Amino acid sequence: MAENMDLWIEKANVLVEALPYIREFNGKKIVVKYGGSAMTDSHLKKSVITDVALLKLVGMKPIIVHGGGKEISKWVRLSGQEPEFVSGLRVTDKQTMSIAEMVLNRVNKNLVQYMEENGVKACGISGKDGATMLVKKKELAGGQDIGFVGEVTKVDTSLIDTLLDKDFVPVICPVGLGEEDFKSYNVNADDAACAIATAEKAHKLAFLSDIEGVYRNPHDPTTLISELSVSETEAFIESGNAGGGMLPKLQNCIAAIRAGVTRVHILDGRVEHSLLLEFFTHKGVGTAIIADNAKRYYHEKVDEKP
Repeated sequence: MAENMDLWIEKANVLVEALPYIREFNGKKIVVKYGGSAMTDSHLKKSVITDVALLKLVGMKPIIVHGGGKEISKWVRLSGQEPEFVSGLRVTDKQTMSIAEMVLNRVNKNLVQYMEENGVKACGISGKDGATMLVKKKELAGGQDIGFVGEVTKVDTSLIDTLLDKDFVPVICPVGLGEEDFKSYNVNADDAACAIATAEKAHKLAFLSDIEGVYRNPHDPTTLISELSVSETEAFIESGNAGGGMLPKLQNCIAAIRAGVTRVHILDGRVEHSLLLEFFTHKGVGTAIIADNAKRYYHEKVDEKP
C-alpha cells in the first residue's frame, strides 16, 4: 500500500508541475512540425498524436505540419527512379511531384485517423486548400533547376483559423500552390511549419525530428543545450558547430522568433512523449530558442523554470 501511495503521489506531483504551463498555454496556438522516425514507427506515431490530443484537450490550439520524406523516397524507388537531392532539397520533376502529393495526402489522412481515435476532431488539408500556402519556384544559388520545389511567399490563415474556431486540429501537408502557375509544389516541411507559425503568430513552434536538440559539441551527447537566445544561436552558427541539417533548422528558428513566435523547440521525436516533457516539465528534454529579451525558463545555475 505504501509503495502504491508513493507512486500516486509521484503522479500527482507530475500534474502539479504541469499546472502553471497548462495555465500559461491555455488558448495559445501551438505549431508542431512532425517528421523523422516518429512518422515511420507506428508506436511513436501514436505517442506523438496522443501528445497533440492532450495539448488540445487541456485548452491549447495545436496545428500539425507534417513531412513524409522517407515514404516519398520509398515510392519514388518503387516507380523505378532514384531519389535525388541538391543542398538537402529533393529534386522534384513532374512524376516525383505526383508521387509526393499522393504520399503526403495518404500520410495526412492517416494522422487524421489517429487523431480521431484519440477523441479529437481533426481535418487534413494541404497548402493548396483555400490557397493557404502560396509559393514561388525555389531558385538555388548555382542556378540549378530542381523542379517543382516551392518557396513560401504567402500564408493565408483563413482556412486554418476556421478549423480552429470550429474546434478542429488542422493537419497540414507541405504542398504549396504556385502563385503564378497554380501548379503543385513540394515545400520543405520545416519551411512550411515556420511560415505557418509566423502567419498564425503562434506561441510555440516545435520541430520533431531525429535529433535530441542542439549540442555545444556535436560529437558529445552530454553537451545538450536546454535554451538559447537568438543572439546565442547566431553566435553558435558562426562558430561552425551547426552542421548538416541543423543549420537550416536553426535559421528557421531565428526567423520564426523574429517574426513574433514566442518560443521554438527542437525535440527528438524518437523519445516517447517528448512534446509533453518539453512543454510541461521544468527543464524539458530538447532545446528551446527564445528572443533575446524573453524570460528564461532554464539555465545552468537554476534547475527549474520560474
